This record gives sequence, C-alpha cells and structure tokens, in this order.
Amino acid sequence: MLQCTAVTTLPPGEALAVLLSMDDGPDDAGELLGGKPYVLCELGEHGELGEHAARLWTAETEPPVSLWFLWTDSTGGHRVHHRFTALPLCPVRIHHVKENYRQWCGLYDDHPGNHSFHVTDPLRDAHHAQIRSDAERAHESDTGDSEGS
Repeated sequence: MLQCTAVTTLPPGEALAVLLSMDDGPDDAGELLGGKPYVLCELGEHGELGEHAARLWTAETEPPVSLWFLWTDSTGGHRVHHRFTALPLCPVRIHHVKENYRQWCGLYDDHPGNHSFHVTDPLRDAHHAQIRSDAERAHESDTGDSEGS
C-alpha cells in the first residue's frame, strides 16, 4: 500500500507548547521543531473522512508514547481541523526470520489501515536509491573502479 500524500504546515507555537508541557518531553523541543515546518501523513492511503497523522516525537518511556499531529483537510486540501495528542505506539511487530530481526509498526495504537511496515513511500525509496547511486559513484571514483577505465 502506498503512503498517504497529504502534507500540511505545522503550527510551531502550538507544537512547542505541547512538547514543553509533556512530562517526559524532549530537552531540545525547539531544535526538534526547527526542521519540521511541514509534516507529511505517515499513514497508508486512507479515506477522505479520516484524520491524517504525523509523529512529532516519541518519549523513551515504557510503553513508548508518541506525540502525534492529527489533521483533516477540506476537498481543496486546506487544513480544516488539527490537534496534538499523545498516543501509545502500535504493539504489532513483524519478525523477519531470514534476516533475524523484528520490525515494529511505527504508527499509533489502533491506527486505521495497514501497519507501517506494509506502507511504501515512493519518495523515500527514490531518495534512498539516489543516495546509494551517489555513494557507489563516489566509491568507484575513489578506488578507480569506474567502468570506463
């Protein structure tokens, strides 16, 4: 399933106030939000009636609790409603037997749709492919292993 493509601006003053008011909030709340003028919905494709969701921060508590920014859009894509809420992380995990590792769902408990490990972000995949390609080219030029030699 593809990731939802909804994006919206993050109200920085509200987000900072919520992070600072959390019991186990981050020590660097201002720096954390400095790099997030916009947020992208992390859910898989979902209906227009549901809320979009972006995780802002996860506390190092047991069980882990994350601060989420949830919003709804109008048909024109403008944000109509938003809220900040602390939610426990989804307890579902998948065990990759061949590679011998476990992958936890990165969404909140009782989220709609598929778990995060079943959601594909084509933009992230393209970005990672470009990084790999750039690294391979840099390695080839450093070692003199380019194909044209």
